[in-house]
Amino acid sequence: MRKIDGYYLARTAVVTGDVTIAADASIWYGAVVRGDVAPVRIGARTNVQDGAVLHCRTGVPLDVADEVIIGHHAVVHGRRVGRRSLIGIRATLLDDVEVGEHCLIAAGSLLVPGTTVPDGSVVMGSPGRVVREIRDEDRAYIEHAVRTYLDLAARYAAGEFRECGVP
Repeated sequence: MRKIDGYYLARTAVVTGDVTIAADASIWYGAVVRGDVAPVRIGARTNVQDGAVLHCRTGVPLDVADEVIIGHHAVVHGRRVGRRSLIGIRATLLDDVEVGEHCLIAAGSLLVPGTTVPDGSVVMGSPGRVVREIRDEDRAYIEHAVRTYLDLAARYAAGEFRECGVP
């Protein structure tokens, strides 16, 4: 893992086009962030986990706020993900989706084009629907995940973990 301009980028991550990545964010193995058809902004202390894809509709920027967790193999093709939200493993957010602050989008959920998720919501299903308000334990889990990925990124950048096939 490499530290570049204050953020962490795994060797096999792909970042291309008009992409802004804030301090202490991390983009992990096999993740793709494409700012080729509109700008993509990734906030501070946000992590984009292995195999995730961030892209957007032509002319419609994607803004991922601070302290967001984007789970393994998630697809974020929307407009906005609010602060301290978690996008679960293999969740899919299609065109023009807007996720509020302090939300949890469950693993495997599908948010259809134009969906707006209110602040503090938990969304599950395909198509995704709000099933309840976020709880204190959900907020604690998101905070823990943000801290965990900050620590992991620092440890990788320091060379603590050997990458196979990489000298």
